[in-house]
Amino acid sequence: MTHSTDDDRRSPTGRGTAAAIVDAAFRLFNEAGYDATSVDDIAAAAGVSRSSFFRLFGSKEKVIFPDHDAILAAVEERLAASTQKSAILAVSDAVRVVLFHYIAEGPLARRRYQLTSTVPALRDRELISGARYQQLFRQYISAWGDGSEESESRGELMAAAVVAAHNRVLRRWLREECEDPHLEIDEAMAQVNALFAPSQAATPAAPGAIVVVRTDQDLATIAEQLRSL
Repeated sequence: MTHSTDDDRRSPTGRGTAAAIVDAAFRLFNEAGYDATSVDDIAAAAGVSRSSFFRLFGSKEKVIFPDHDAILAAVEERLAASTQKSAILAVSDAVRVVLFHYIAEGPLARRRYQLTSTVPALRDRELISGARYQQLFRQYISAWGDGSEESESRGELMAAAVVAAHNRVLRRWLREECEDPHLEIDEAMAQVNALFAPSQAATPAAPGAIVVVRTDQDLATIAEQLRSL
């Protein structure tokens, strides 16, 4: 079976054909249901051949989730370009790569959300995709640590929190409960970073001192001596 390439979809012909297939697929999914809609049904409704469908998407499921691999690659590219010193910024940027890709899809993202909310197999597919993102974040966050058990635990927990923060903002936007996703993801990531920021050891207080003086000593002289100490 021939699978699509990024060049196929980026070409003017590929973009137009892919968009027609996606539109036809979601319309049929809504009318007849996901399971009852076949690849042949989608191809016929889009006015393309079966081979053209498989060249661009490879499977019925890929019509719904066409860009997961490309987004995951973009996330890894951003994380790989960072170091421990810029780790927090890299993680926040990577989260935005995913979130704003879906927001840029606009109504299509909301149609996908409605579909995946009602088809168990598609919900499972989303869970698998989420696990892939979480594993990638964990890999890099752990690599930026010191290799200790505490650092590994922190990486695992932070990766889960990062994905949860993204999902919360995205779902609020999909349900049209979020007016400013830029602001909400900033706030959510600030909370994640605050939870997992390395604890700063308290600076030890300077030791106290008790000075005993005789009542007949000159206080100005004593003060000068203390300042010199």
